[in-house]
Amino acid sequence: MSAEWITLRKTSGPFPPEAFVFVQEGLRDTVETLREAEPEMSESGRHVSGHELCLGLRGYAIKEYGPLARTVLRSWGVHRTEDFGRIVFGLVEAGCLRKTEDDTIEDFRGVYEFDEAFGPAGVV
Repeated sequence: MSAEWITLRKTSGPFPPEAFVFVQEGLRDTVETLREAEPEMSESGRHVSGHELCLGLRGYAIKEYGPLARTVLRSWGVHRTEDFGRIVFGLVEAGCLRKTEDDTIEDFRGVYEFDEAFGPAGVV
């Protein structure tokens, strides 16, 4: 087991590796989407907020998993936007992502309800 994975497990809870990979890939997708909407973002290197990332991860999950997005996220133990925050801050702690001094886990709290964003659990 790598040192990064051990750190992630200690700081982020019981999420499997797939959840961390999903968040990293979803962050890349979110940045690309924002760059298309805000071409000046490429030049400024603007930081993605927790709120923006949660919205981006919702879109990425639907794009990748379609109507099974909620089921896939649940299988990883991801049930609310705060779980995305725990994963992100675990990646920060492990040195895989960076944050600004203004970023907090609270930025991820209650961004949306999963039932509204993905449909009720078990509904395909």
